[in-house]
Amino acid sequence: MFDVVRNNKKIVQIFLALITLPFAFFGVESYIRSAGVGGDLAKVGDVNITEQQFQQAMREQQDRLRAQLGAQFDARLLDTPEARKAILDDLIDRQLLQQEVVKRRMVVGDDAIRNAINGIEAFRVDGRFSAERYEAVLKAQGMTPAMFEARLRQDLTLQQLAAGIGQSSIVPRTVTDRILAMQTERREVQEYRIGLDAFLDKVKLADGAAKKFYDENSKQFETPEQAKVEFVVLSMEALGEQLAISDAEARAWYDSHKDNYRQPEERRASHILIATEKLGKDKARARATELLAEIRKNPGSFADLAKKNSDDPGSAAKGGDLGFFGRGMMVKPFEETVFTLKNGEISDIVETDFGYHIIKVTDIHVSQEKPFADVRADIAAELKKTGASRKFAEAAEAFSNLVYEQSDSLKPAAEKFGLTVKQSDWIGRQANPAAGPLGNEKVLAALFGEDAIKSRRNTEAIEIGPNTLVAARVVDYKPASLMPFETVKAGIEALLRRQEAQTMARQDGEARLAALRKGEDKLNWGPAKVVSRMEARQLPAPVIAAIFRMDTGALPSFSGLDVPGSGYVLFRLNRVEAGEALDEARKQALVGQLGTLEVQAELKDYIAALRARYKVEINKAALETREK
Repeated sequence: MFDVVRNNKKIVQIFLALITLPFAFFGVESYIRSAGVGGDLAKVGDVNITEQQFQQAMREQQDRLRAQLGAQFDARLLDTPEARKAILDDLIDRQLLQQEVVKRRMVVGDDAIRNAINGIEAFRVDGRFSAERYEAVLKAQGMTPAMFEARLRQDLTLQQLAAGIGQSSIVPRTVTDRILAMQTERREVQEYRIGLDAFLDKVKLADGAAKKFYDENSKQFETPEQAKVEFVVLSMEALGEQLAISDAEARAWYDSHKDNYRQPEERRASHILIATEKLGKDKARARATELLAEIRKNPGSFADLAKKNSDDPGSAAKGGDLGFFGRGMMVKPFEETVFTLKNGEISDIVETDFGYHIIKVTDIHVSQEKPFADVRADIAAELKKTGASRKFAEAAEAFSNLVYEQSDSLKPAAEKFGLTVKQSDWIGRQANPAAGPLGNEKVLAALFGEDAIKSRRNTEAIEIGPNTLVAARVVDYKPASLMPFETVKAGIEALLRRQEAQTMARQDGEARLAALRKGEDKLNWGPAKVVSRMEARQLPAPVIAAIFRMDTGALPSFSGLDVPGSGYVLFRLNRVEAGEALDEARKQALVGQLGTLEVQAELKDYIAALRARYKVEINKAALETREK
């Protein structure tokens, strides 16, 4: 089944994009959790979706949007009921798929896991897989190899399911041809624009119209409550910066953990594979025996014979070269042979599940110990992390008690733990991860609570991340207030005038359109444009949609479009013609896009069927509570 995944990567990519499963190899949350009851947001079968999972999914989505939008990212994009519901729906879909995988007893073998890990660039050093790098990267992510491999196995199993679903999607040829014709069709149109400027001077606002709008839409003119705060952060990183590691400490660690700093032996080998699936075992072995005899007579012919005879397409073109590899990266009989041969030595025939091999060792990197000087900085960082972790565990409770007991100031806690009291500018209640500690929802909820605002007491020590506590207090506060009508009156009147002018432009445009359809064409049309769906970027999407909805039965034909804020546009369709034939590359690209849409539809239908099959309960009360 894993071959299906490997051979249908496009389908898998569509699946991942559709339900945003975090199939990257880091930050993967466990899909099955059942901790918590009262605050759980949903239940799928017997598995709960917790508040913690929801928060993690929210952070992941924020990270994705931040990476896509950069400086234009606004955390408020996700601060809507619709966005929160979408994130919860996504978590439910993930859990449904996981339960289906378990029900189908789908599994991924150890070889697939090993191949996937070997192919991850983050685990490579100088182009080769490094076990030391592998462990270091996972450790930095707070994972052990066993944890990572279990999660990777789960992800690959879900990809198997995705590939199986996607393979069933087929777009009929007649449908494809029709859609391609529609995409390339070209239409010659002219425009006549009716702008707002011609009507603004004609607008007469009713007495009190601006005040009425102000009263009915007062929320639009509120300045939100704001506060200036001071805060202090106790984190494992901050405590680690206070630690100094001596050479003696680092050397003692090095001497007691030398196995960690030993580069394992690696060998480079070439091979010739005669596959049994092509010839059968007897003929394959006979052929391998003939080749071995030829190589024994002329060892220098190994590379040429590999190019001509090897059934391993990946290495045959390179004379059988497999590059350097360590133990655990090849099947056992192959590995055992390679690591017993001397440099330049050629093996007898070696049998594996793939067939019969003739192996030649071409280079050896012997096991080496890294000098202390090369790893001193890494050891110091590790010792600092360990010491900081211990120090944080000891300090966390004392910090929490101190900010509570001396609630009128953060200075005692800052002085005791060597921290800095920081000051903020004016901030609002709106959570924004880009604001650091003060962008955390729990911190803001505490700061804008009644006790913090009225009494100006310290908040409790709030955990905002792993090994990170924050305490804060309000030093100045501005309540929400309504801007005076006089300061916004001019802006409201301008808005109302444009709205009324828009109505007048639409009425004028609709009257002109009616006359055009009666044959009364006296307009000074703009220059002709030839447009197609393939080149839709040259015009706004609503304009393209309006043009391609126009009647083509009798030309010229006419249509109109209301463009809020800009006026009204009339269109004259003069000519329709078939587009030029697409070259094969562009045609296949469009066919691929149609296939993508079909796969997306199949996957959505599949998930909808799972929702009907499994019992899904959503705790609307808990979701509404956390939204507030």
